[in-house]
Amino acid sequence: MNTVVLRSRGGLSVRLRPRALAVGAACVLVAAVVAVVTIGSGDYPMSPADVVRTLLGGGAPADTFIVEQVRLPRVLTALAAGGALGFSGAAFQTLARNPLGSPDLLGFTQGAAGGALIVITVIGGGVVATAVGAVTGGVITGAVIQLLAWRDGLHGRRLVLVGIGVAAILTGINGYLLTRANIPDAARAVLWLTGTLDGRGWGDLAPVLTATAVVVPAVLLGRAREARILEMGDDAATALGVRVRGTRLALLASAVLLSALAAAATGPVAFVALTAPQLARRLTREPGPNLLPSLCMGAALLVTADLAAQRLVPGHQVPVGVVTGVLGGTYLIRLLATERRTGRL
Repeated sequence: MNTVVLRSRGGLSVRLRPRALAVGAACVLVAAVVAVVTIGSGDYPMSPADVVRTLLGGGAPADTFIVEQVRLPRVLTALAAGGALGFSGAAFQTLARNPLGSPDLLGFTQGAAGGALIVITVIGGGVVATAVGAVTGGVITGAVIQLLAWRDGLHGRRLVLVGIGVAAILTGINGYLLTRANIPDAARAVLWLTGTLDGRGWGDLAPVLTATAVVVPAVLLGRAREARILEMGDDAATALGVRVRGTRLALLASAVLLSALAAAATGPVAFVALTAPQLARRLTREPGPNLLPSLCMGAALLVTADLAAQRLVPGHQVPVGVVTGVLGGTYLIRLLATERRTGRL
C-alpha cells in the first residue's frame, strides 16, 4: 500500500494515497464530462463548447437562460446528492463492517420516504414541505434504529438486523399510506418514491450541497483515521486509542443526515449508496472506508444514470431511480453471489 505522508512544522500530518487520489480524480473528471454532455442535451441541444462557454459567462442570452435556470440546477443536484449518497454508504458499510450496509437496506431511506409520504398524502404539502418531511423521517428513523441497536455500543451485525426489520415495517406503512391517498397525491408520491431529478431547481440543491460541504470535511479531518481503524474491530480500535462509541455516533449521524437530505432532493434513489463504496474500494484497492473516493464515485454514478435516463427512451424521460434500481439490483445480486462463494454469507 503506497502512502505519502506530508508533515508540517506545526506537527500536522496528512496521509496521501496516490491510487485513491487518482481514482477520485478520475471520477471527478468523468462526472464533469458527463455533466457537460447532460447540460447540452435536450430539446434545445448545445455543443460541449457552447456549454463550457456559457458556464464561463460568455454564452448567448438564450443559452444562458437554458443552462443557468433549467439544466445546471438539475445536474448539480445529481452531483451533490450522488456524492452525499456515496459518502453515507461508505460510512454505513464501515459501521456495519458489511458490504450490504446501505441506507437502502437498513431502513433509513424508507424512513425518509415515510416522512415525505405523510406530507404528500396526509398534509397535502408542496415541494418544500415534502423535503422537510423526508429529512425529518430519515432523522427519526436513524434515532429509532440507534436506540434499538444500541447495547453496550453500536455493533455492525445488530445494526444490519435491526435496520432490515425497521425497513420491512416502514415499507408496509408506506404502502398503506399510498392506498389511503387520493389519486393525484398518490401519483405524485409514486413519482417521488421512484427517485427523479426532473424539475429540480436551486432550492432543491441548496440543503444537500450545504450539508455535504460542512459534514464531509468535518468527518474527513476529524474521524477519517478512526474510521479506518474501526474496520479492524472494536477491540483492536480501542487498543489503538480510538474512541469507538464517539466515532460510531459521528459516522452514523453524518450518514443519516446526508442520506436524508439526498432523499429530500431527489427522492429515494436506490443503490447508489450501496454500489459507490464497493466500486471505489475495488478501484483504490484500499481496505479502509474510502470516504472521499466513494463520494466522487457516487457523484459520477448518479449524474451518469441521469444522462442515461434522459436518453434511454426517445421522447420520454425515465426517472433516474429506475436506472439506478436496475443497475444497482444487478450489482447486488452479483455481490451476494460473491459473498456466498467466499463463505461470508
